[in-house]
Amino acid sequence: MSRHRNVRGYNYDEDFEDDDMYGHSVDDDYCISPATAAQFIYSRQERQAPKVEPLEEEEYEDEEVPVSPTFSHSLDPLDQAKLYSCLDHMRAVLGDAMPDSVLCQAAMKYGFDPQRALDAVLSEDAKPLPGTRSTNETMISVLKVSQEKEPLPQRTKREALTAPQPEKAKSREVSQNKLDSEVLLPKVARMTVSGKKQTMGFDVPSTGENGGFTPPARRGGSPEETPASEATPKRPETPSKGSNGDETSTVPTLGRTSGKSRQPINVKAELEKRQGGKPLLNLVVIGHVDAGKSTLMGHLLYLLGNINKRTMHKYEQESKKAGKASFAYAWVLDETGEERDRGVTMDVGMTKFETSSKVVTLMDAPGHKDFIPNMITGAAQADVAVLVVDASRGEFEAGFEAGGQTREHALLVRSLSVTQLAVAVNKMDQVNWQQERFQEIVSKLGNFLKQAGFKETDVFYIPTSGLSGENLTTRSSVAQLTSWYSGPSLVEQIDAFKAPQRSVDKPFRLCVSDVYKDQGSGFCVTGKIEAGYIQIGDRILAMPPNETCTVKGITLHDEPLDWAAAGDHVSLTVTGMDIIKINVGCVFCGPKEPIKVCTRFRARILLFNIEVPITKGFPVLLHYQTVSEPATIRKLISVLHKSSGEVLKKNPKCLGKGMNAIVEIQTQRPVSLELYKDYKELGRFMLRYVGSTIAAGVVTEIKE
Repeated sequence: MSRHRNVRGYNYDEDFEDDDMYGHSVDDDYCISPATAAQFIYSRQERQAPKVEPLEEEEYEDEEVPVSPTFSHSLDPLDQAKLYSCLDHMRAVLGDAMPDSVLCQAAMKYGFDPQRALDAVLSEDAKPLPGTRSTNETMISVLKVSQEKEPLPQRTKREALTAPQPEKAKSREVSQNKLDSEVLLPKVARMTVSGKKQTMGFDVPSTGENGGFTPPARRGGSPEETPASEATPKRPETPSKGSNGDETSTVPTLGRTSGKSRQPINVKAELEKRQGGKPLLNLVVIGHVDAGKSTLMGHLLYLLGNINKRTMHKYEQESKKAGKASFAYAWVLDETGEERDRGVTMDVGMTKFETSSKVVTLMDAPGHKDFIPNMITGAAQADVAVLVVDASRGEFEAGFEAGGQTREHALLVRSLSVTQLAVAVNKMDQVNWQQERFQEIVSKLGNFLKQAGFKETDVFYIPTSGLSGENLTTRSSVAQLTSWYSGPSLVEQIDAFKAPQRSVDKPFRLCVSDVYKDQGSGFCVTGKIEAGYIQIGDRILAMPPNETCTVKGITLHDEPLDWAAAGDHVSLTVTGMDIIKINVGCVFCGPKEPIKVCTRFRARILLFNIEVPITKGFPVLLHYQTVSEPATIRKLISVLHKSSGEVLKKNPKCLGKGMNAIVEIQTQRPVSLELYKDYKELGRFMLRYVGSTIAAGVVTEIKE
């Protein structure tokens, strides 16, 4: 009823007292920070106040700064431009390790030629001379450098101020020349980027701790040599190689050690020195699924002190929450979430521990038949093996009879050149440490292992309990066991294994078992070095991709090294090639002596218990080191006598179980192979068909 409202006498201001209105000023309603106000709001006082010049520059200009007598008076603008260009080239190589006065003198002496000046500076640094700079003289040098880098107008102004003092400048020039002749130049700093080692410029030789001369041993320094305080900012690339001083220079640059000029190391002596006299042993743990492999080795690592109590307590709590309290020790080696959820090892877990006389690389292989390819990868890198069997009633029989993995694993490791075997009879506490049960298992396994090719003197049986930790690191004190067993514990038996001879004198070979991208440039590949040795800075060739790359870093069990030799499981950081071109199964080798690549080869094979006879065109899966490649048996060439190797029959129609034969195999893609007579480690392979291993073989001839 608006017509009854008193419109004329209505006070509209009362309605809008608390509301924001568009017409209101910003100053009325909103707070502004002082910084914003100073930036945007007009102030009459500030406009009227005269701007005061900063005093620092005036004071700096009034200071009496020594001029550089070397070139500022005498050089015309063209020569000065040449000098600055030469200095830029030299700085790109040397970083900030050399004072500008030294570089200027060298540049002027050699007519602004950066290569000759660099060679002169580096060769001069190689001679350790007496004398060091005092603090005052260093300050003079720094002031000169800062003056030389100033723009031309400021330098002209400064020269005008100091021109009426020729005597002082002259004496300063004499003293500076004297200092430059006595100066001992520092070592070029290296820069460490995200844990990876990168070399900036040359490695300039320096004096050692005792004053003796120590030339650099190699190009890429280890992190221990590179303190953080030495880090220098990254510089532009070095001058072009067209005018490289390596060939033209008459003065030898000791710091630039290429792969060709690097001194070969005495690998055997260095290996003993590195390991403290302890040889390296690669150990794989095998056995039927649920035999207790991961629990046994996890508990062993805990008892040896490789796992601290805090970590172990965390595993115990987490496994209890997951309803798998007995899996706590297995979680030491089963690290992925899927393995822990399923309670089954799926991939080869790798770690390291030490005994009293050995450094042992431990590989925990999966026991499930679905993951046999992973188990073959682990067994192919091993020297010795621990076969874990379950002593409880029914479980041993399930693993040992047809379809169980105990037999297949034992055959596989023997075919992959493992000759020493420790049989850990696990879960003996569940049968109350009965001697009868132990002897029953030993007799059954003994006959089979003898047929598989193991010598009785190289097979050892140890009763253990992985969950309670009995007889693992120390001999058991359980009365039920000590009454009939007085042999060694598991660790004592591992310690007693003989370490194999390493092929360190042969050309370099590394089989890639994993490829991943790491922080920084390049990428990482892991694998076991089968032969030879490698140093940081080496150029290596990847086959079959036929791509070369450079080794920038080497780590062994997360410890950075300068070199590694045969037998080491290492991670290499490589640059110079695309990660897409490298796959698991590639082989790294030396460019001078590359590994052979083929799709057809001849081999001598031994057939296991197979249900279907092998004929021409039979499809198989070839397992070679870390490679798993589909292949076809192209030809059946001959059947051989098992012991003598004599040809019994040529061109057979088919091959049955237990036969020894020579066949020709063709793969779908090229694979890198070596002859068995040249490299025993790289000449072995396995053949599988429909989930079971049907044959083991050695390469006798490479066709193409």
